[in-house]
Amino acid sequence: MVIVMQHGASAQQISAIVTRVESMGYRAHLVQGEERTIIGVIGDDRPIDRTNFETLDGVDKTIPILKPFKMASRDMHPQDTQVALDGVKIGGPQIVIMAGPCSVETREQIIETALAVKEAGAQVLRGGAFKPRSSPYSFQGLGEEGLELLAEARQVTGLPIVTEVMSPEQIPLVMRYADMLQIGARNMQNYALLQAVGKANHPVLLKRGMMSTIEELLMSAEYILSNGNSRVVLCERGIRTFEKYTRNTTDINAVPVIKQMSHLPVVVDPSHGTGKWEYVTAVARAGIAAGADGLIIEVHPHPEEAWSDGAQSLKPEKFAQMVRDVKRVAEAVGRR
Repeated sequence: MVIVMQHGASAQQISAIVTRVESMGYRAHLVQGEERTIIGVIGDDRPIDRTNFETLDGVDKTIPILKPFKMASRDMHPQDTQVALDGVKIGGPQIVIMAGPCSVETREQIIETALAVKEAGAQVLRGGAFKPRSSPYSFQGLGEEGLELLAEARQVTGLPIVTEVMSPEQIPLVMRYADMLQIGARNMQNYALLQAVGKANHPVLLKRGMMSTIEELLMSAEYILSNGNSRVVLCERGIRTFEKYTRNTTDINAVPVIKQMSHLPVVVDPSHGTGKWEYVTAVARAGIAAGADGLIIEVHPHPEEAWSDGAQSLKPEKFAQMVRDVKRVAEAVGRR
């Protein structure tokens, strides 16, 4: 449940409620709104008699949260969350575009791509150093060498980095290089990893599993939030359906649904959502029109030579055109 404090409730009154919540074995989560404070009660609060709190000084009302995801819910946090990433804010009025290659291959490739996407308007550089692949014989990434190349690209361009982490043991290494930790679709329900990135308190991009529901995505976010990390961005990257003409099916419906149910920012990945570069721009436009806070796009200077996912990667000139198209859509829906 959430305890809504009265407008103008004193710090002493708020502190007294927090103390009472914690004395009952629950964890209190404070949300400081513009006009009033909300205190979330974290834990199985079904045994609590809510009327006992409603009689306390400074309390306006209590509201039960019936959804299984508590901290990700708008009931707990009515205002949109903005996740800061080295000066870039994801979840505000500005659309944030993350772009770069599926995999870091060589120094020349990542530097060339980073310079191109920055010039076109990207604010964040994406690139894989560790690559979970369906086949054990496919390229698995350069590992720490790839992280070092990403860090060099950041130094050259000034773009913050988002890259995937695959296990709890990798987190300290990846955090030394990356500004944001990506949890890939295959790891969305790797609960040990989710708990570990929650404790790491580093910005997280959480991708929806290819066969996961919206509620399951939000429950995975709940693992991160409940471990103390509030800097979570959700990513719709396509789900598996019966359709064979695209790699996955981008669930555009998920964008407004999540925005209504949760305060967390949402980005769309039309590269994985379609699997074909020729559809990426159209789906990117649709995602922004539906209310997404950003995009994550695969870009490669020579897709025909890419070591992974070349078929869904835009060439730099196509990416630049996509950015121009998305800008017009953003302006039409009151974003920038």
